[in-house]
Amino acid sequence: MGSGMSGKKGLETQARDNSISKPQLRLVYDGECPMCRSYVRWQRVRRDVGELELIDARQDSEARRELTAMGFDLDDGFALQVGERWYHGSEALHRLTLLGTRSGLFNRLMYRLFASPERTARLYPLFRACRTGLLKVLRKGAIDNLGRK
Repeated sequence: MGSGMSGKKGLETQARDNSISKPQLRLVYDGECPMCRSYVRWQRVRRDVGELELIDARQDSEARRELTAMGFDLDDGFALQVGERWYHGSEALHRLTLLGTRSGLFNRLMYRLFASPERTARLYPLFRACRTGLLKVLRKGAIDNLGRK
């Protein structure tokens, strides 16, 4: 017999260690933007990465307060927390894409578009402009978490 763990106690320890090793994943997005809601509904992260917590940027939350204190403008893009680190805008989209599955047409397309940080940085302003225009058509106000508008 090897020196590895065996029995129920070993499995419980392994399960606990696996849950500890997965970083906290939180995505703060615009819950009133149909484009944003569709994206988070279709985007899937790999199971080995962990569970993605979805947070509406228009609602008061610990995450929104934390991002505001750090100076992240949530009208400029969504924010993704991986472990202790926050990513914003195109960098958040790129990171989330890398954490995503490659199953399903949507996730494969997202990977093709946003797996490259350079391509993501070039395309992100177009998506942000579409979101801004869509919100104006729908007469939705800004998130304005920084109190600038």
